Amino acid sequence: MHVLDLKAACTRILGGKADNIILAFGELTVECRPEHYLDIMQTLRDHAELHFETLIDLCGVDYSTYKNQEWHGKRFAVVSQLLSVQNNQRVRVRVWADDDSFPIVHTVTHLYNGADWYEREAFDMYGIIFNEHPDLRRILTDYGFVGHPFRKDFPVSGHVEMRYDETEKRVIYQPVTIEPREITPRVVREENYGG
Repeated sequence: MHVLDLKAACTRILGGKADNIILAFGELTVECRPEHYLDIMQTLRDHAELHFETLIDLCGVDYSTYKNQEWHGKRFAVVSQLLSVQNNQRVRVRVWADDDSFPIVHTVTHLYNGADWYEREAFDMYGIIFNEHPDLRRILTDYGFVGHPFRKDFPVSGHVEMRYDETEKRVIYQPVTIEPREITPRVVREENYGG
């Protein structure tokens, strides 16, 4: 199936549930709202013409600034990459979280088993809540970690650091001791450079 045929099939099969179906750079992206996300993911998986049976990847995205400028749309999205082995096709699904202060979308773990840890990572790094996830907890940061490191407003140096204290024989947390600094690279040129 050619990518133009895939776009036509997705448009016909998904109907009004998809907000936008974009074909750019030879890749198809289906955009939707959270209330249609589960239905779209299940249709893409189960429909005989589409058969996207494999979840390749799922990640969170923070669009608070996009292309180095202010972004006036929704801030958080969950982006899934699906593969149809049967049709040798790929499709991207982007669902926008409605509330920027508390981003939430439904889990797809019951449709794709592999979504479990991907969704935990998006929760940990971006703070995106996956409703009805069977075990939504941090996966990459420490138990007491505060914040979500991949959010664009997260401080570059963080707030606390940890180190092992030899006298107390335990890990201790303390305020960050790194002073912010600007590093300017040194340019080395040969003697006869430019002429």
